[in-house]
Order: sequence, then structure tokens, then C-alpha cells
Amino acid sequence: MPLAARRIWVKGGSGSGKTTLARELAHRLGLAHVELDALHHDPGWTAAPAPLLQARVSGALDDARGWVVDGNYDGKLGALVRDRAELIVWLDLPLYTKLARLAQRTFGRWRTREELWNGNRESLTGAFWGGDALFPRAVRSHFRHRSEWPQLLAGLPLVRLRSPGEVDAWLAQASA
Repeated sequence: MPLAARRIWVKGGSGSGKTTLARELAHRLGLAHVELDALHHDPGWTAAPAPLLQARVSGALDDARGWVVDGNYDGKLGALVRDRAELIVWLDLPLYTKLARLAQRTFGRWRTREELWNGNRESLTGAFWGGDALFPRAVRSHFRHRSEWPQLLAGLPLVRLRSPGEVDAWLAQASA
């Protein structure tokens, strides 16, 4: 059965496959793909302040045309995306799956010096050390999301996918 929703928010922790799923879903449904990381990270990995991120996201969302947003930033965005979404897809994969994917992705980007957003590139220091290092944040957010999101997302149109197989099966039926 084809997916009726035209405004879809894909959430999940680092390494869960948010961007991959959102990009593919947007392509299959003919919708715009909005990657929140690209709007949040300025040069030098400087984080956009909440008002600027909200303005960027508001400008990127065309409700009439439809969109697939990937990312979180609940603290900075508040209900901006949540209240406009017709469907929320939570990629709640096991921690070991996310960490394995994160390691493969991070080392690949580091090795090739792939530019991500606004000139930013992965570094091993940024992945493992420092106040907001990627891997420790991924572990912390995994448990925080499982604790906080059920209440935050209660009563909203939600699909919670808990394995790569569930993600593949859902995508196949959602865009058939």
C-alpha cells in the first residue's frame, strides 16, 4: 500500500540510517529531502543557534509540496517539525548495529577526507575525544532516546522500526 503521508520526519540516533532512508524515501515519493545536519553544522563544526536553525528549517519545509526530514535537534527545534509532520519514522535499531555502521562510515569519511557540510570533515579526535565526540554521544543518545521519545512521540502518527530488516520491509511497502 503506497504511503499517503507527504510530510515525513525520520528520527534516530547516529548511525541508525536516517539520511539513507530519508534520501531513498524522498526519491521514491518525489519529495524534497531536508537533512538537518546540513542546516545545523556551519564551517568549523560550529552549531547554528536555535533561532537560526529554526529559520533555516522553516525555509526548507514546503508543506504544500511535501518533504522528508532526517535528524533530531528536538532541543533547538521544539515542535517545529513534529507539529508539521504527517508521519514520524523512528529508527530504533540496536546499539551494536548503529555503532558498527558509525565506525564504518566515520573511518571511510576520515580516510577519503570526504566533505560533509560547509567544509567540515570527520576527524578521529571528533569521533572519540572531546566534549561532544561522536561515539560517546551516540551511546548516550541511544539510551536517552529510548527513555524520552516514547513519551515525546506518544499519540503522534509513528512507525518505530527496530531492525534493518524492518526498515527494508517498511520502505518496500511504503513506496510500492
